[in-house]
Amino acid sequence: MSEQPNYLTPAGFAALNNELEHLVKKERPETVSIVSWAASNGDRSENGDYLYGKKRLREIDRRIRFLTKRLDIAQVVDNSSREDGLIFFGATVDVFFDETEEERRVVIVGVDETNTTKGHISWNSPLARALIKRREGDSVEVNAPEGIKTVTIVAVAYLPIEFSGVDG
Repeated sequence: MSEQPNYLTPAGFAALNNELEHLVKKERPETVSIVSWAASNGDRSENGDYLYGKKRLREIDRRIRFLTKRLDIAQVVDNSSREDGLIFFGATVDVFFDETEEERRVVIVGVDETNTTKGHISWNSPLARALIKRREGDSVEVNAPEGIKTVTIVAVAYLPIEFSGVDG
């Protein structure tokens, strides 16, 4: 079974790499040190530092495994120099929702970069799939959970993307 590639912007790839490096080189060794110290204090069954440290170590190891797997299948896509006005991965798109007369700015990013509060939507979300390969002025129908929505593309740009962490 081949896994689907993990598309990332350059900023998202750098952020995930930085997080992995931080966990491996700083946070994990510090936690191991605390657990060792706590274990040397005797009875481990009621030793809060030991119990919490072991739990934290499991969380760190789980995150390291996750990040390693995601970065192993990562494909960095840098469309920052695109100027043709077509919408692809990495595009910043101003959209107008016809039904609600609301305008929003969305940035099409990788699954691991999604942050809806900042308008960073996954490339495989219903809205992004409807926008890809379209251009400014086009109207598209989005198959949203609430039903079909009509969206007009107001502007398309390829701006630098700041990775701000994921939802959740």
